[in-house]
Amino acid sequence: MSTAGTGERLLAAADLDAVRLARFAQRKRVDRIVIGLAMAAMAFGLFWLFWILFETARLGLGGLSWATLSQMTPPPNDAGGLANALYGSFLMVLLATLVATPIGVMAGVYLAEYDSKGWLAVTTRFVNDILLSAPSIVIGLFVYALVVARFKSFSGWAGVVALALIVIPIVIRTTENMLQLIPSGLREAAYALGAPKWKVILSITLKAARAGVVTGVMLAVARIAGETAPLLFTALNNQFWTSSLSEPMASLPVTIFKFAMSPYENWQQLAWAGVFLITLAVLALNIAARFVTRGR
Repeated sequence: MSTAGTGERLLAAADLDAVRLARFAQRKRVDRIVIGLAMAAMAFGLFWLFWILFETARLGLGGLSWATLSQMTPPPNDAGGLANALYGSFLMVLLATLVATPIGVMAGVYLAEYDSKGWLAVTTRFVNDILLSAPSIVIGLFVYALVVARFKSFSGWAGVVALALIVIPIVIRTTENMLQLIPSGLREAAYALGAPKWKVILSITLKAARAGVVTGVMLAVARIAGETAPLLFTALNNQFWTSSLSEPMASLPVTIFKFAMSPYENWQQLAWAGVFLITLAVLALNIAARFVTRGR
C-alpha cells in the first residue's frame, strides 16, 4: 500500500510539473508575441519620425543662410529671409509664457494644496479639461471676438492672449499632478517644525516638484511654438519688421503656412527652412529642460 501510494504521489507530482511547464511555455509564447508587437509598434513610429526629421533636415538646410536669419520676408521670386517672422514668434511665445506660467502654477497649487475637493476645484478642473481638449482654432476665434473685433485691429497682443490661453491649462494640469505626487510626509514634517502653509508650499512641495513643473512649461512652450490657427485670427501677419504689439505681427508658423501653400519656389524654400528652425528650437527646448532638471 505504501509503495502504491508513493507511486501515485510521484505520478501526481509529475503531472503537476508537466502542467506547470506547459503554462510557463504558454506564458513565454504570449510574452514573446506581446514584446514583438510592442517592438513592431515602436519601429513603426520611429520609422515615420526619422523620415520626417530626415526630410525636414534635407529640405530645410538647403534654405538656411545668413539672409534667412537677417532679412525680411520677401515678395515672390525675390531674395529675403524670415527675420521678422522669427522675431514675432519669439516675442509672442515669450510674453505668452511669462503671462500664463504664474497663473497656471498658482491655479495648480490651489487645486492640489488648498481646495482639492471643493466645488470651485471641481469646476476649475472641468473647465480646464475643456480648454485642454479644445481645438486651438476655437481659442483663436474666441480671442478674435474678444479682442480683435472689439478694437477693430489685428495685433500681437491678441496673439499673446490666444497663446497664453493654450499654455494655462497645460501648466495647471502638470502642476497639480506633480504636487499630488509629493509624499504627504514631507508636508507633515514641515508643519511639525512650525512652518506656515505658504512656506511649506514654496520651500518644500514646489521645490520637490520643480522638475515636473518645468517640464510641463516646456511642453506648453513647444506646443504654442508651432500653433498657426490662433495667430491667423489674432496677430494675422506682417511682411515687414515691427516691434509694436499693437499692430499685426509676423510669426513663423503663419509664414510657413503662407509660403508652403504658394507656387513660388523661393517661398517654398523659406517655408522648409522655417520648419527646420521650429523643429530645432523645440528639440533644443526639450534638451535644455532635461539639462536644467537633471538629478532633481
